[in-house]
Amino acid sequence: GSQASQDMDLAAAFAACPWPVIGAINGATVTGGLELALACDILIASDRAVFADTHARVGLMPMWGLTARLPEMVGFAFAKRMSLSGNFIDARLALQHGLVTEVVEHEQLLPTCVKLAEDIASNNRAAVASLLGSYNRVRDDHLVPQAQIEADTAQLWLSGGGAKLVNTSTASVFERGRSQLS
Repeated sequence: GSQASQDMDLAAAFAACPWPVIGAINGATVTGGLELALACDILIASDRAVFADTHARVGLMPMWGLTARLPEMVGFAFAKRMSLSGNFIDARLALQHGLVTEVVEHEQLLPTCVKLAEDIASNNRAAVASLLGSYNRVRDDHLVPQAQIEADTAQLWLSGGGAKLVNTSTASVFERGRSQLS
């Protein structure tokens, strides 16, 4: 019944969608937004997209599977770099590390995503569903236990007083983010 469990249900439902989810990333994808993006099957970014995990900046722990999904996509070293620094990365670097599958001009983002969706929809629907199901079962075989470790870590953080350590100076957090975007 807590907000966190409702949020976890949202992320789980997003990741378990019965059809492929294509994430069109057109701007800043930060912390919770990054976690939702990671639940997509395929991410395509505009050249204006930037990504950051700012949990450590504000003193929060991820609860939507970030510590399992992010290293799965970009490797542990780069995931740690993103999470521990809180620094923004641009679309080019996201592509280089496998966070997104393609970077396109901003105006071409939605047409590119629609074309990919049409290509997927033009295939045998049963085969697409079966392939997606297989990928998801393989992912979940290791992701579910990893996400539980993250949930346990977040609970320990909160029960150990971590909530009191949340950076209440949101102005300084936002200013640091803005300075990296300019």
